[in-house]
Amino acid sequence: MATIVNEAGDEVHDKHGGFLVIKKPFPSQIRTIWGDPERYKKGYFPEEMKGAYLAGDSAHRDEDGYFWIMGRIDDVLNVSGHRLGTMEIESALVANPLVAEAAVVGKPHDLKGEAVVAFVVLKGSRPADAATAKKLVEDLRNWVAKEIGPIAKPDEIRFGENLPKTRSGKIMRRLLRALAKGEEITQDVSTLENPAILEQLKEVIK
Repeated sequence: MATIVNEAGDEVHDKHGGFLVIKKPFPSQIRTIWGDPERYKKGYFPEEMKGAYLAGDSAHRDEDGYFWIMGRIDDVLNVSGHRLGTMEIESALVANPLVAEAAVVGKPHDLKGEAVVAFVVLKGSRPADAATAKKLVEDLRNWVAKEIGPIAKPDEIRFGENLPKTRSGKIMRRLLRALAKGEEITQDVSTLENPAILEQLKEVIK
């Protein structure tokens, strides 16, 4: 039986949702991780889940009782107590006719817990001057507010000609998280198709 719980493992029914867990065993459930049973316990049966199996997804339940999977727990942002899926904000941005591609990550925020940072590739060229960029940022923030709600408005939007990707096309989100936090990139970037793009995405529009 599946249900939704909060961080303390208590069942929740509000629209903001929580962690998807399974309270009874099921046929395809893995029984351990080879050579590392402790990792299995911590990853799938953490103490705070009170014996339930942690699926690793964030979800909410609608008024008809159906579960809506919002994304992986590590791809969910906690903004002022609201759980927001990064995919949901990315989809809202890409729905704008000016946007070709978007990637969203979080960074620590003193008041909200996490702030939303969006990296955006436009269908046209990047804004040529600060005034145009600021206007575009405000338009996109308002667009997201209209599509999802004011709580999902990105705190920062950075524009790039591309996003950091491997040669197979996978977006390197760990690098985007480091950029959002203002950290120096110390990870190996040799697998990137376009390492020069990282310098471009450091630019914060104020």
